[in-house]
Amino acid sequence: MSETEVLPDQKTRVREDTRPDLSHGDGDHERFAHYVKKDKIVESSVMGTPLTALCGKVWVPSRDPQRYPVCPTCKEIFEEMRSREGAED
Repeated sequence: MSETEVLPDQKTRVREDTRPDLSHGDGDHERFAHYVKKDKIVESSVMGTPLTALCGKVWVPSRDPQRYPVCPTCKEIFEEMRSREGAED
């Protein structure tokens, strides 16, 4: 992917090394395992499609989530969802 930049003196420079910023935040999300819908995990593994965690992080998993602590935001959202389900019974 390249990016074209117009400089003040009207010269054009093409930057071939430019890559899109796929980060969704301050980087803390990279240190956690995240909660996602179970049926999407297999699809992501087979097809390489990105997952969206409960906290909003979007990524293609490539590591063992058991090696990392659970994302506190995902955990909080999950527990809130469970408590609502219990209240509906």
